[in-house]
Amino acid sequence: MKAKAKKPKKIKMKTKKTFAKRVEVTGSGKLKRKHNYISHFAANKTHKQKKHLSKPTLVSSSDFKRDKQLLQG
Repeated sequence: MKAKAKKPKKIKMKTKKTFAKRVEVTGSGKLKRKHNYISHFAANKTHKQKKHLSKPTLVSSSDFKRDKQLLQG
């Protein structure tokens, strides 16, 4: 009688901790992130621009699939 072939072990991907610190998962499963370009050369930006950059935003739909994989772990 032949021995059964073992199934290959499914390898789990580790969570990318640096990315996990930069995003937050909302209740509906979307990813919330901060804006770039807020601190450097802030004197050249308008008050309205700095005000909008300080508020968080959601990760775009085109990046969502790739970013969600970085949090699998």
